[in-house]
Amino acid sequence: MHPPPQTLPDPLPSDPMPLASTWLRQAWDEQVQRNPNSMVLATVGADGRPSARVMLCKDIVAEPGYVVFYTNYESRKGRELRERPWAAVTFHWDSLRRQLRIDGPVVTSPASESDDYFASRPWRSRLAAITSQQSAPVGSRHALLERLRDMAAHFGTPDPLAAPEDDEEPGLHLPRPPGWGGFRLWAAAVELWVEGEHRLHDRARWARELTPSGSGHFHAQPWHCQRLQP
Repeated sequence: MHPPPQTLPDPLPSDPMPLASTWLRQAWDEQVQRNPNSMVLATVGADGRPSARVMLCKDIVAEPGYVVFYTNYESRKGRELRERPWAAVTFHWDSLRRQLRIDGPVVTSPASESDDYFASRPWRSRLAAITSQQSAPVGSRHALLERLRDMAAHFGTPDPLAAPEDDEEPGLHLPRPPGWGGFRLWAAAVELWVEGEHRLHDRARWARELTPSGSGHFHAQPWHCQRLQP
């Protein structure tokens, strides 16, 4: 059992991102759920309709203030982010009685950063990313698995569907697909929420202006914050 939740700091911090990063780290350190870094990512399509899915956050960089996640750039979310580069994410740590919401503009991560992260993934995960044309139709599960085995034969890896006693790295180069990599969601607005007794929750919202400054970076104005009624 976790202790009763604390309220948000009073006065509120001038910058919410260090606290947001701390919340993610605490959820990870305490393993409060199977994927403590899971978040819902919402994007908007050309028809103006939103779509949402659960993603894994790989980092919250408190300074200068962005969220990092990875995906296939040609997937539905990848296309929507390219065409309408603004998104929202929500983290919910039920056992900690906390919720974190962040929204803002989205840019692709530097290629070198995506290369480094891709190389750190287990080899089966790398092979799956190379194999999958994410969001594209497939005739059957069997066809997808056969494609995976064909790709394994191409790169000379062990059978990816076997169940070895260990998952030792085979030491083969599995290149990052050009259509796969990272995104950075820069925080333009942040909301922190703590569950309160009798549903008298504690909420606060921060917002700042972001001006593009080239190469996927933004110049940020100071944060403005206010407490919100639940």
